[in-house]
Amino acid sequence: MKSEQAIQSEIIIYLRKIFCYPRKVVSKAGTPDILACCDGKFIGIEVKKLDGKVSKLQDHNIKLIQQAGGIAFVARSVKDVKDYFEKNKL
Repeated sequence: MKSEQAIQSEIIIYLRKIFCYPRKVVSKAGTPDILACCDGKFIGIEVKKLDGKVSKLQDHNIKLIQQAGGIAFVARSVKDVKDYFEKNKL
């Protein structure tokens, strides 16, 4: 099973390929692991392993980003990100 760090790296490589501008976040608790700007849209991606759990604080921050008009979701693989982008036409 891949580590969260390995999954994050794969997602960041993918985002750069599609001309998004990602930043890995390591400071504030509950902030999504990856913050990015894609085509003028703010995106927060919380990365988890297949068996990883989203904390209440992480879930709360995802909802706050969504309520503010940003895009935020949980990804367990780079495929999850690709699928989300395709489904939501990003």
